[in-house]
Amino acid sequence: MGLEISIDDFGTGYSSLSYLKRYPINTLKIDQSFVRDITTDPNDAAIIAAIIAMAHSLKMRVLAEGVETVEQLTFLTRQGYGRFQGYYFSKPLPSSEIVSRLQRRPSTVA
Repeated sequence: MGLEISIDDFGTGYSSLSYLKRYPINTLKIDQSFVRDITTDPNDAAIIAAIIAMAHSLKMRVLAEGVETVEQLTFLTRQGYGRFQGYYFSKPLPSSEIVSRLQRRPSTVA
């Protein structure tokens, strides 16, 4: 069917490590509470580095939620991230505006 499974807000609430071996997870979305202080809190930086290493060893993608600054983006990029979401890129938009923005992008962007 082409479906993929992501765990949202990974590292908080009900996101148990046991899910990683029990279900065919494709992507871990790291909760913004860890991203928020990664440039100033060594514990958040260590947690994110550990999640990235674990996800990559399990052949999963990682997405960082709540990226709001160039410093956060730089830190995550250096850790091997390739997927991000947050106000640094755009505020939430209505679907009509998303379509309009995507149509204006260069055709070389996938």
